[in-house]
Amino acid sequence: MADEFSVATSEWYYPADEVVKNAHVPDYESVYAEAKEDPEAFWAKRAETVDWYQKWDQVLDDSEAPFYKWFVGGKTNVVLNALDRHIQTWRKNKLALIWEGEPGDKQTFSYWRLWQETNKFANVLRSMGVRKGDRVTIYMGRVPELVIAMLACAKIGAIHSVIYGGFSEQAIADRIEDAQSKVMVTCDGAWLRGNIVPLKNTVDEAVHRSPIVETIIVVKRTGQDVKMEQGRDYWYHDLMGLPIASPICETEVMDAEDPLFILYTSGTTGKPKGVLHTHGGYQVYTSTTLQWVFDIKDEDRWWCAADPGWITGHSYIVYAPLILGSTSFIYEGAPTYPYPNRWWKMVENYGITILYTAPTAIRGLMRFGDAWPNRHDLSSLRLLGSVGEPINPEAWKWYHNVIGRNAARLWIPGGRPKPAAS
Repeated sequence: MADEFSVATSEWYYPADEVVKNAHVPDYESVYAEAKEDPEAFWAKRAETVDWYQKWDQVLDDSEAPFYKWFVGGKTNVVLNALDRHIQTWRKNKLALIWEGEPGDKQTFSYWRLWQETNKFANVLRSMGVRKGDRVTIYMGRVPELVIAMLACAKIGAIHSVIYGGFSEQAIADRIEDAQSKVMVTCDGAWLRGNIVPLKNTVDEAVHRSPIVETIIVVKRTGQDVKMEQGRDYWYHDLMGLPIASPICETEVMDAEDPLFILYTSGTTGKPKGVLHTHGGYQVYTSTTLQWVFDIKDEDRWWCAADPGWITGHSYIVYAPLILGSTSFIYEGAPTYPYPNRWWKMVENYGITILYTAPTAIRGLMRFGDAWPNRHDLSSLRLLGSVGEPINPEAWKWYHNVIGRNAARLWIPGGRPKPAAS
């Protein structure tokens, strides 16, 4: 047993001392002890890192446990922190989003432009009768308009329900029915592996099965012919060009416990269950975890390669990076299209510094060998992340050695901390 242990420990990987020294949390043990000793004081301190219209009266109300309320009496809005506060600072001209479509088209959004586009679409939603507390269902590909739609809902106090773009007509209908959404935002289609995913056709069938939806707003992405029903369906670009789409929109003041979004479970073990997240506690938690676990800094270019339709995408593509004033990269399509070097080419082209993906994706890219990533300069990467499932040792080592080039400057969260000197 001792021999097995010594062999295992000989393969432990540690970050360089300089990496630890410059991290947001260089001493994890002391932070953990502080949180354990007084959780309410700990989270109150973290809540001071975001803006509030009105501070809370009580950090935690656990009188109805296991149902908890955080920052009771506090007034805020996640958009206050994700956009509004940044346009008052130098960050207004910083890139908030960098996007590349699968065919190779590109868009960038500064915080100022993203704020304006969010305001415009928020006004469009209001013109469609969407008010605080209403639900809006979003079924789209990985395009910038998805982020804008989420933020616009939050801006006016509506509750968004994002559905993963691969779900079926019945899965969408079930979620529309449960959320009672009267407004749907979608795309004509999405690009995946060089083919068009017919999102609008899927939505039409879903709405036929659950005819609660009164309005469908369609982003023209792929350009194929789709059915547009008079009086129900509207093109996004047409609405955004109308006078109603003013770039100025007041942010709704929300209670800390007001709903932000509903995200449904997959439904593989029964009926999908809507999980509700609120404005106050969610923004504090997600921004803390992104900043501390991934040590994200102002100069970083962050890429969470998840889909926005999952909680990882909500938290670490959209909300947490924007709350922290970071630059977030989004890619529309498949990691191997048209060749298995697509990801590594984009890391090189955009100077990605932190990459966060799943073991399944890592193993999928591993099978094409080392030659594809070795064609590219990946030296910008300083931190690699893995999420969604346990990662096997072979995939971890390949990720570290081939993608991270076995660099001492690089760290993968989840590895063992270096033991203290005796």
